[in-house]
Formats: sequence, C-alpha cells, structure tokens
Amino acid sequence: MNNFWLCFVPLFVAMDALGLLPLFVSLTQGLDRARIRRVIFESVITAMVVALLFLFIGRIILSLLGITVADFMIAGGALLFVISLSDLIGSEKRRLQIDQDSVGAVPLGVPLIVGPGVLTATILLSSQYGTGPTVAAIVFNIAIVGIVFLLADAIIRVLGRAGTRTISKLASLILAAIGVMMVRKGIMLLVAGASALQ
Repeated sequence: MNNFWLCFVPLFVAMDALGLLPLFVSLTQGLDRARIRRVIFESVITAMVVALLFLFIGRIILSLLGITVADFMIAGGALLFVISLSDLIGSEKRRLQIDQDSVGAVPLGVPLIVGPGVLTATILLSSQYGTGPTVAAIVFNIAIVGIVFLLADAIIRVLGRAGTRTISKLASLILAAIGVMMVRKGIMLLVAGASALQ
C-alpha cells in the first residue's frame, strides 16, 4: 500500500487536474452537457490507454536500447524539472488550436492529461516501486482527473480562476522537487554501479 502512495503522489502532481481546469473549460466552451460528458469520457480513455501502453512498451524499448534505470532517472528527472519550471514561469497553460471533433483525445487526453512528464514518471515509478502500484496509481489519478472535469463549474465557482492557478503553481513546484530527487537518486545509482565494478 505504501508503494501505491509513493506512485500516486508524483503522478497526481504531474497530471495537475486543477491546473488543467481553466483550459478544459475554455476548450469545451459552447458545447452542450451531453457533448462535454463525451469529451471527458474520450479524454480519460485516451489518457489511460496511452499511459498503460507506454508503461509496458516503454520499458521494452529502453531495454533494447541498453538504457539503464539510472540513465532514465537522470534524464527523466531533468525533464520533469524543466516541464515544471516552464509551468512555474509561464503565466498559464496555453490555449491550443483544436479540432472540436477530437478535443477529447487530442489535446485533452494527450498531451494535456498524459504528457511527457506523466509518461516519464510512469517508467521511473514502475522501475522503483513495481508495475502493480504504478498501474493502480495511473488508473486512480486519471479517474480523479475525469471527476474534476465533471465538477469543473462547481470547482471554479469555489476556487475561482486565481485559486486554480495558485494550486497549479504549487503542484509545479512539488514536481520540480521530485525531478531533482530523481536526478539525485539516478546519480547515486550510477556511482554505486561504478564503485561495484572497481
């Protein structure tokens, strides 16, 4: 159970459901309730399939390329740090040019819910804590994003747009710290491996 929470928290921060709320509302503006529900369903299914597929295929690709866990931890941690830094410095998540017919799959499902940060985190977490806890954390987190989208109007009324942006910035700061931690652990693994060879 402890491993589940160790996987859940970084993925929760990386997906940043509250930070996506203003963009979700903007992308679905003018759509009727039935269409919005369909968009949410499409986004959740797309995100789930892509994340789980990458979790299993990504590890095989890394193995074929000879990339070690330590290598990926350093590169992945640096990527998470850069992504979180761009979110911290940027004023807000940019509105994208979208096709109304595919808004659920792209850009909501990918790359907004499941983007480079989430994909990187899934590989790192599965290597550290196992596939089972990582899969459970992915499913729970994407379900939470779907629920947050369903309750979008109520949440924005309570928090306001400024409130959701503030929470998003805090989440990005935590993600930056997680990125630094992954780089540190990756370097420690490399050093330990080099010492063992001597």
